[in-house]
Amino acid sequence: MEHPLYKQIQNDIRRSIQSGELPAGALVPSEKELAQRYGVSQITSKNALNGLVEEGFLVRYRGKGTFVREQGSSEGPQPRTDTKKTIAIILPTMKTKIDQQLLDGLERYCAEREYDLLIRISRESQEEESRAIEQFRERGVDGFLIFPVEQESYNDAILRLALDRVPLVLVDRFLKEIRTYSVSSDNFEGVREAITGLLAEGHRRIAFLSPEITNSVTDERAKGFEAAFLEQGLPIDKRLWCLLDLDTIQEGHGPQEVLRFLQGCSDVTAVFCVNAELARYAHNAMREIWPATEGKPQLAAFDDPDIEDIPYIRQQPDEVSRRAVGLLSEQLDGKHEPRREVVPVQWIWPE
Repeated sequence: MEHPLYKQIQNDIRRSIQSGELPAGALVPSEKELAQRYGVSQITSKNALNGLVEEGFLVRYRGKGTFVREQGSSEGPQPRTDTKKTIAIILPTMKTKIDQQLLDGLERYCAEREYDLLIRISRESQEEESRAIEQFRERGVDGFLIFPVEQESYNDAILRLALDRVPLVLVDRFLKEIRTYSVSSDNFEGVREAITGLLAEGHRRIAFLSPEITNSVTDERAKGFEAAFLEQGLPIDKRLWCLLDLDTIQEGHGPQEVLRFLQGCSDVTAVFCVNAELARYAHNAMREIWPATEGKPQLAAFDDPDIEDIPYIRQQPDEVSRRAVGLLSEQLDGKHEPRREVVPVQWIWPE
């Protein structure tokens, strides 16, 4: 009678251990490698390895892999690895000033703790983000600092990191469904304060420009906008909302869409943009629609768009970086108390 596939995997590994082909302390092929070798799912290969761990043949080390246990040892062999920790940093882009400041801060605070770094730019590709996570896991990194791409849902690779309790901190995002470590700016309160400030200046018809609401950041910023109106008992006109789909932005059609939108609501008195890139699109569109200063709407943004006399919400990227590395260090020390930390922001109105 033919054995189940997971049994075949287990029998082959046992024979390799008994023959000395896999000596004590040797790294066993990963779940992914075994799945490819035997033509099975990773669930099957994972179950095979878990069974050998329970039998005492193997021992797992989080973030490093599965190793042959030294028989007679209660702790098993230590994997052949340096004591210095290696951290993977994955960011979606390096286009904005905030991206650059975050990477600078993360690198600096990791260097202070003498962590080695591996850095990957996913270029807003969820597939590249997943590939980077899998490659870094196979290399045995000790922890992850991830700024996820803007997509409708987080990829499975991030969810698996969280569920497997791999040391992980999400930067500028958080998972609503799964408890994990994350650090982000106070997106809700920042936008609420900004819109409250515009309302105090007498603006009522305020346009709202944002990428489509697909993640925790865009969701919180939209809710902050709504909260400012609701707190003062004012109606929210969603016809003044321009939500650009991610493909439009990534394909370079954002400026045309913003121009088209603002041409269709020329009676607005203020325009709020949820990021600096959209603020620059709006600024250029407004110069075309309102060539004279008189009658031109007040432009405002989340993050400094480097446009003179534009009020904006200032983040603290260095503090976000400091807290993120601190939370990762906590996990590397063996503690696991997932939580979200929120860093205050400041509404800046140029004098």
